[in-house]
Parts: sequence; structure tokens; C-alpha cells
Amino acid sequence: MNGLHPGAILRLVLLALGTFALLPWHLIAMRLSPQRHGQVLPMLFHRLVCRCLGVRRRVRGTPPAHGAGGLIVANHVSWLDISVIGATRPLSFVAKSEVSKWPVIGWLASLQRTVFIDRQRRTATAGVAAEMGARISAGEAVVLFAEGTTGDGTRILPLRSSLLGAAHQALDTNGNGDVTIYPLTLTYTGYHGMAGGRAERSALAWHGDTELAPHLRAMLDIGAIDVELAWGEPITMHAKTSRKEATRLAGIAIRRARQEAVSGRALG
Repeated sequence: MNGLHPGAILRLVLLALGTFALLPWHLIAMRLSPQRHGQVLPMLFHRLVCRCLGVRRRVRGTPPAHGAGGLIVANHVSWLDISVIGATRPLSFVAKSEVSKWPVIGWLASLQRTVFIDRQRRTATAGVAAEMGARISAGEAVVLFAEGTTGDGTRILPLRSSLLGAAHQALDTNGNGDVTIYPLTLTYTGYHGMAGGRAERSALAWHGDTELAPHLRAMLDIGAIDVELAWGEPITMHAKTSRKEATRLAGIAIRRARQEAVSGRALG
């Protein structure tokens, strides 16, 4: 992190101090009741991250009501997506198992009750879907990055339908007979209030072989990042709704919102 300007260093210090201040309270909350109390402080942490990195969030569409459980299906652009989404409401994420081994980040992810999946094991998907289904049935909101990897900030990669089977797992125990899927599109639109083009969106994205430390440094140096969260129309998944159909509908909503975000106009 050599070469950071004083403002970036100050933001990093404030983030570290804020994290250490929140941590003891979160550990106490996790002991009392992980489901009831363990999600509030992670939300405060993510708001702290957004504040320290100068992230300015603009919400379009209607987000799920607080306390509404369901499966949030989102595109994936950057490691920063976690805090951008996590700052909105209490929820948990699905992440690849490698994340659990990352220094600091893996530990923080486990404190938020992240569901880890080992993509090298073909049998792992069923177990993860069952865990996600149980949480959705209990009224929790779970975020799934259905592309399976990060994109370049402009293109939306094909969504994978396998983990949307979690919604079917929830149908088995959910008394109302359906599960709600919420499509969510994240678009990093520019910085310092100035709209960016493809090059700027790619610079803000963490994709390909981009290393984490240089990307974090670049984000700290920018100091003001604009991101749009666009919520699509909720998709009601019934027992007869296939996961592929639900994935197709979510993909349409996400691609439409991305096109609207980058073009600056609503599609007719």
C-alpha cells in the first residue's frame, strides 16, 4: 500500500478502527442469537466500508421489504459488491469456498454466516442449496451471485441455474407455497459524480487476473465511487416453476437494468 495519499490512508485507518470497535459487539450478538442479532452489525460494518471508500449508492426500483425472506439473485462486479449490497439490510451471502481462506476477509465473511460452496465437489451444490433453502424458509434474505464469477462491469455473464434449486428446497417447508426471487443489478456508473464509459466501468470492476491489493489501492485513491442498485420485479417461484425458468426471468431483468444504467435511459 506504499504511495497512498494522506486522504486514502486516513480512510483506511478509520475503517480499521471502526471494524475493531464493532467486532466485540458482533461476537456478543452471535452468542446471544446468530439469526436474530448476528446480522445487524455486519450491515453497520458494510455501511462503514462504503463511507470510508466514498461509495455513493443510488437505488432504482423497489427493494424487498425489511424482514422479507427470499433469494436475491445479483450480478457480480467486484469484491466491493458485498458491502454495497450488505449495507442495505441484514442478509447473508453465498461465496466460493476459497473466500473462507482469504486473510481477514474470510474471517469477516464467516462472521456474517456466509454459505461457502466448494465448486470442485459436484455433490456440494445439493448441501448448499439445502442450507440456503432452510434460511429462506426461516425468513432470511440470501444473496446469490448467479454468474459464478465477476464480470467486466458492462457485460452480464450467463446466470447459473444450479443454486436456484435452493428456492425449491425452501418450497418443501415454506407454508405459503412459494418463494420470492429478487433480481438485483449492480452497475458502477463512475466516480466523483461523473458518468463513466466502458473503460471506467472496467477499471472499477475486479475481474480476470486483477490482484486484490492494487485494486483496493485504486479504490481508496479514487475516493468517490458511484454505484446503482436496480431492483427488478420480484419473481414468484411456485412448486411447478423450474429453476431454469426462474434463472431465465432473472437474467432478463438483470440485463435490462444494466442496459438502462449504461445508456442512461429507460427501455420502452
